[in-house]
Amino acid sequence: MEPKRLYRNVNEGVISGVAAGLADYFVIDPVIIRILLVFLAIPGIGFLIYLILWIMMPIKKIT
Repeated sequence: MEPKRLYRNVNEGVISGVAAGLADYFVIDPVIIRILLVFLAIPGIGFLIYLILWIMMPIKKIT
């Protein structure tokens, strides 16, 4: 069995695929991740978390 990996899912993503990739990893709806990031963006930390994940998460390769 292949281990679970965290990737950006650009095929299902709205901006860069960060929320879609997190949703795939945690097996939840991407809308929940997006709402959480919006609420975290109000104090400013959500935007920083999103940028860090955008830079660090590799893109999922489609095979």
